[in-house]
Amino acid sequence: MKPTNEWRDILSNPMVTVAVFWLPTVALVASASLDIGQGWRTAIWTVVLTTMGAACVANALRCGRVHCYASGPFFLVMAIVTLLYGLGVAPLGRHGWSSITLTVLVGAIVLCCPPEAFLGKYRRWRGADR
Repeated sequence: MKPTNEWRDILSNPMVTVAVFWLPTVALVASASLDIGQGWRTAIWTVVLTTMGAACVANALRCGRVHCYASGPFFLVMAIVTLLYGLGVAPLGRHGWSSITLTVLVGAIVLCCPPEAFLGKYRRWRGADR
């Protein structure tokens, strides 16, 4: 039997991982490369980043996955930035989408890999003895 934290980790379920991380990532990349217009890009990116952020926050609470404590809030903040830029509220300049893309890419890599390398995969889960 898997350890309790791993058993509760949504990333240990390939179908859920595909649904809440890989499909949204594909939608993000596809919408970045297509000329779909500001409104559609704003909607897609906001939904994708919100989905990924909410899944990470839920996973952090479910199993204590270390990188999810940082990446969840990061994706949610980036969803807000995306929405505000897409609506014309946040003045990110002519290359705003490129700036958002680079920030999401670098942020995802930095917040997902190093934390677990230094702190381990899971925080100690309080309900592990249940």
